[in-house]
Amino acid sequence: MGHACSIVSFSLQYPDFLFPGTTQLATDDAAPEGLRIETMLNSVNPISWLTTANHIKRQNPDLLIVRFWLPFMGPALGSVIRLVRKNSKIHVAAITDNVIPHEKRMFDKSFTSWFLRGCDSFTTMTQSVAQDLARFGVTGSVAVSPHPVYDIFGTPVDSLSARSQLGIPPNQKLVLFFGFIRKYKGLDLLIKAMADQRLRSMDVKLIVAGEFYEESKPYLDLIQELGLGQQIILHDHYIPKDQVKTYFGAADIVAQPYRTATQSGVTQIAYHFGKPMLVTNVGGLPEMVPNGQAGYVVNPEPEPIAVALADYFSMDRKPEMERFVSMHKSAFTWSGFAGALLRNTGH
Repeated sequence: MGHACSIVSFSLQYPDFLFPGTTQLATDDAAPEGLRIETMLNSVNPISWLTTANHIKRQNPDLLIVRFWLPFMGPALGSVIRLVRKNSKIHVAAITDNVIPHEKRMFDKSFTSWFLRGCDSFTTMTQSVAQDLARFGVTGSVAVSPHPVYDIFGTPVDSLSARSQLGIPPNQKLVLFFGFIRKYKGLDLLIKAMADQRLRSMDVKLIVAGEFYEESKPYLDLIQELGLGQQIILHDHYIPKDQVKTYFGAADIVAQPYRTATQSGVTQIAYHFGKPMLVTNVGGLPEMVPNGQAGYVVNPEPEPIAVALADYFSMDRKPEMERFVSMHKSAFTWSGFAGALLRNTGH
C-alpha cells in the first residue's frame, strides 16, 4: 500500500519446557523477499525488551502494529510498547487474534490487561473478540475486519493428483482435520462422530494432518475403542508448507469441531483452496462460514457433526458449496484488512 515497513521478530517465543511441539522455527521456507526483518525479541528476557524498544524508537515510526494472541506474551509486548511510547507520540495499534485464551492459566487476565492498556487502537477479526475486548474496558477505538484468505500455500492441486500422492483412492469420501491437535480443537468429538453408522455405511474416512500438542494416547485409544482403525488416517506430524495444498486438494470437506474459538487460519486456508467446511457454533467461526452455503455450523457434539457430514455426502452438497466458497472468498482480502486497520488508526 506504499508504506515503508519493517518487522521486529522473536528470537524466542516460548521456553522449550512450555512449547508442546517439536520446533518453534519455520525451517521449511525461506524468509520473504523485500521485507526488512530484525530478530531480537525474547519473550522472557527483559533486557531484550529494552533493546527491542530502543531499536523501534530509533526508527521513529508513525505507527507501531503489535500482534497479540496469547497472555504469555503480555509482559514482553506490554513492556516494549510502554518503553517505545515513553517521551514519544507513536500510535500503537494492536491486532488481537485472541483476548480470552482457549486454555486458561494463572495470570491470564493481568498479563492481557497489561498489554491492552498500552495500546491506542485495536483490530479484531471477529465480533466475538471485539466483545471480549469490551469486557476488559479498553478505551481505544476497535475495528472488526475478517481474517484474510491464506494464499501462501500455492495454487490448488486437483483431487486425483493430491490423492495419488497421499495413497488415497480417487472416489473415497474424505474429511480433513488439519492443524496441531489440542483439546480445545475437539478432534475427539470428530472421532466419535466418525463412529456413526451412517458414515460407516457410506465408507467416509477422516484424515488427520497435524502434530499432537498434547498426549496422543487418549486419541489413539479412542480410535481403537470405537473400531475406527480403517476409517481414520493419521498423519500426526508437522505438515511442511509445500505439502499443505496436497491435503486440502485431497479433501471433500474440512472439519473444525472446536470447543472454543475466535477465528481460524484453517478456515481461511480452506477458502483459498475452495473447500467447504464444517465448523462448530463457537466464537467467530459462524461469522466466517455461512451455514448451508459455505458448509455447516453445528453444536460441538458428535451427533450433530455426524448428521452434517452424512447430509453432505448423501445429498451431494459438494458442488453447490464449492461454488459458494469460491465466490465468497473475495470478501476476505489482505488489502481490505490493512485498510480497516489503517482507518482505525487515523492513518
